[in-house]
Amino acid sequence: SVSPGDTSVLAGLYGPAEAKISKELPDRAALEVLLRPKVGLPGVLERSREQLLRQTCEAVVLGVLHPRTAITLVLQVLSDAGSLLSCCLNAACMALLDAGLPLAALFCGVTCALQPDGTILLDPTARQEQEARAILTFAISSSERKVLMTTTKGSCSVEEMQQCLASAQRAADTIFQFYRDSVRRRYSKC
Repeated sequence: SVSPGDTSVLAGLYGPAEAKISKELPDRAALEVLLRPKVGLPGVLERSREQLLRQTCEAVVLGVLHPRTAITLVLQVLSDAGSLLSCCLNAACMALLDAGLPLAALFCGVTCALQPDGTILLDPTARQEQEARAILTFAISSSERKVLMTTTKGSCSVEEMQQCLASAQRAADTIFQFYRDSVRRRYSKC
């Protein structure tokens, strides 16, 4: 369970397991991501986010080590107070890490809100997102802080986007340190 601020997402990972014939890939594991809203059924927004999450996870999971299998990642939204996609990305990475799947690198999600006056807010609340001129979410790899995925809502200049990316890459260091501390705490008890 990952919860920056008041946004909380619970992640469950199943697999690698035997894949259904229709979903089986002969050269790698088939990765499926399911995003469940707090209430109701998944809609178009959840399907869009599922695709972004799946593509990001596929970029780091070494699925070629598990051909003809299925990996299912289920993300349940417990509360949404802003920065939901970045929270889902962080929960997905923690679930992959905790399950012991082979990964090329870790990744994290960072959301930036570009205010009307040009200031950049990291990890904005839902209210700050509504007031923002643009919202940018980045998935950043732990290897060389490369961008794996980005999505924007609203409009911003190229320079503003680069400033948001630089802020997100600096914030990624804090998130990766949180990952290290969490894993150290979990496995030092054994």
